[in-house]
Amino acid sequence: MSNPIEHVRRYHDELVAVRRDIHMHPELAFEEQRTADVVAAKLAAWGIEVHRGLAGTGVVGVIRGRSTTSGRAIGLRADMDCLPMHETGERAHKSRHEGRMHACGHDGHTTMLLGAARYLAETRAFDGTTYAIFQPAEEHGGGGQVMVREGLFDRFPVDEVYALHNWPELEPGRIAVRPGPMMAATDEFGIVVRGRGGHAAMPHIAVDPVVIAAQVIGALQTIASRNVAPVDAVVVSVCSMHTSQLGAFNVIPDAVHLLGTVRTFRPATRDLAERRVAEIATGVAEALGGTAEVKYIRGYPATVNSEREAEFAARVGERVFGVGNVIRDVDPTMGGEDFAYFLERKPGAYVFLGQGGAPGGCTLHNPNYDFNDAVIPLGAGYLAALAEAALPLAAVTPKKATTV
Repeated sequence: MSNPIEHVRRYHDELVAVRRDIHMHPELAFEEQRTADVVAAKLAAWGIEVHRGLAGTGVVGVIRGRSTTSGRAIGLRADMDCLPMHETGERAHKSRHEGRMHACGHDGHTTMLLGAARYLAETRAFDGTTYAIFQPAEEHGGGGQVMVREGLFDRFPVDEVYALHNWPELEPGRIAVRPGPMMAATDEFGIVVRGRGGHAAMPHIAVDPVVIAAQVIGALQTIASRNVAPVDAVVVSVCSMHTSQLGAFNVIPDAVHLLGTVRTFRPATRDLAERRVAEIATGVAEALGGTAEVKYIRGYPATVNSEREAEFAARVGERVFGVGNVIRDVDPTMGGEDFAYFLERKPGAYVFLGQGGAPGGCTLHNPNYDFNDAVIPLGAGYLAALAEAALPLAAVTPKKATTV
């Protein structure tokens, strides 16, 4: 198998320009119309069949190999949306829109998949079909789920599917992948603790929901410490707390509102955590003379790599980057990702691509973040290599010379 990275380097400057243009014009979930237009125009210019409309702004490019006798297909996915954040970094390609920013590198993901699509369209050194899937609304709205629900894999049936996410903690030229969970399920909860308001100097004739809420917050931590096995993983975080009474130092409020998140890997642990959040909140409130209403919302499921495809992704990475540059025992992260919906339907793998410390700082979801353009050929070449390895052309056997 050839290494497509050097081929992609021929148009690295063009891809950098595309990436920075997308960065300057970030679009929120399901609003990626301009980004989708850019993607569709580039694909069409390279002779790639373009389909639009799934999940509103989704784009799928269809690239057929030199042969399609295998009947097999692979999906390569990138996300397109930005975050509702204000960019603070000073750079020429800074976001032109207040309160919108590509702070997670989706501009880079889109560009790398465009680079892979161009390479595959120019070489077509594979037997089968590659679907380049440009997905909206990863950050908010579950665009992956919407694409699947609207028939993505019915219209574009793949045998396996892959995605890359830039990872600042890894150096450029390295990847990390593992079988099993890569990212966590991302649930959220809201709790309204109700008591009876009164004068802060006479708490004995009130029922203080602030005290109840404080006890609930502490008790929720027993889900991890006393309900879940130490070798399992769960995170329960209360991230917001406000009362029904603002601006007075001497008033016990009637109610306290809590917001938080639960992160898990295993379905059974997810079920347990949901049940215990409700039991603990209502039980503690009742014991202290109040009440608690709990609303629990399930978000993205855990992103779970299938074993064969994770191993395949690692082996392709070893060919492209070298054996020492593939991390197979990476720790999963409690962050979430809606590529999980793709992996619930099809075998595949989600891979971290090292991007290191680019200028401006590269921490994800940081207002000073910027994607490292130096890794564009690395990610694009790796995605293309996945397609070529998954859909190999049959070796051509030279004909024997004949004598007359």
